[in-house]
Amino acid sequence: MAIDRVISPKPIESADGGSPDADANWALRPRTIAEYVGQRELIERLSIAIEAAKSRGDALEHLLLHGPPGLGKTTLAYVVAAELGTKVYTTSGPALARGTDLVGALTRLEHGDILFIDEIHRLPIAVEEFIYPAMEDFRIDVPLDTGLNARTVQIKCKPFTLIGATTRAGLLSSPLRSRFGLAHHLRYYERPDLESILHRSSGLLGIERPEVSGLAAIAARSRGTPRIANRLLRRARDYAQVRADGLIDDAVVSRALQLEGVDELGLDDLDRAYLRTIGTVFGGGPVGLEAVAATMNEDAGTIEDVLEPYLLQIGFLARTRRGRMLTSAGADHLGPGVHAGRDASPSSGTAEDGLFRE
Repeated sequence: MAIDRVISPKPIESADGGSPDADANWALRPRTIAEYVGQRELIERLSIAIEAAKSRGDALEHLLLHGPPGLGKTTLAYVVAAELGTKVYTTSGPALARGTDLVGALTRLEHGDILFIDEIHRLPIAVEEFIYPAMEDFRIDVPLDTGLNARTVQIKCKPFTLIGATTRAGLLSSPLRSRFGLAHHLRYYERPDLESILHRSSGLLGIERPEVSGLAAIAARSRGTPRIANRLLRRARDYAQVRADGLIDDAVVSRALQLEGVDELGLDDLDRAYLRTIGTVFGGGPVGLEAVAATMNEDAGTIEDVLEPYLLQIGFLARTRRGRMLTSAGADHLGPGVHAGRDASPSSGTAEDGLFRE
């Protein structure tokens, strides 16, 4: 499955439904704003909002975080709670199937506590209607009975902060989006920030011999995503422990990640197979997504959501009205026998065209 790739930005799940990958990442997550690396604009805005709320004794404004998976939306919820000195209660949009499911979550919140809803774009409409008065007036309107006997009971809840996280902000309804006082888009991380994250993670993992060149090599393959960077670091650590006497340099990282099929740009076998299909079977394009998906025997939605964002970002894929095309840079990376699409260039399909298709 594509979601089990080592360079997938989503947590890798085990057969029993657990997430050992997520468990490993918890130990590496920053606990305070001072420890948080990257997303400087967001951190500055949050620092001001948190300090102001604490000085007034108010709950922080509701916060919407949107962007690709693996960039730290859940981590930020816990960082905000730590700075405010409050608790975090987590749930997800699919888990709140009925409006009454929200009542239990809201009534247990103390003043200033945080309710974190992941995948908030998947909230059912009925639950959204419950959450509107809770966000604005800190009350819950619970309907009893139906028809002529219908009546509504109001339940007060304490002032709280709702933090919503989504990878598809465009799927949020306008009424829900407008009720967030703070909203921010998380962007992919620059390499220097990823190297700082990897240096900190090396210390937490007890890695004694991390070379600067090795951490830079991992950062270059991390697709701008801290979750992937930490996962690749653990793979390199294991390889170095068994085959390189604990030394993690660029050569060791290259050998370790070659076993995982990850090249110097962070592409894996599935990425290369997708690009090669366009460049060989379809002569570089343009070609429709469904045609490529059928040729590869892959789900079109998986290709669009999992493969294409990074390929668009690095300029290997162009997405136009006529279809997908392989750029000359993508063809050169794959080598001889792979053709670029006609008039294909990175400018004909920008990252914004497909990175966050909402």
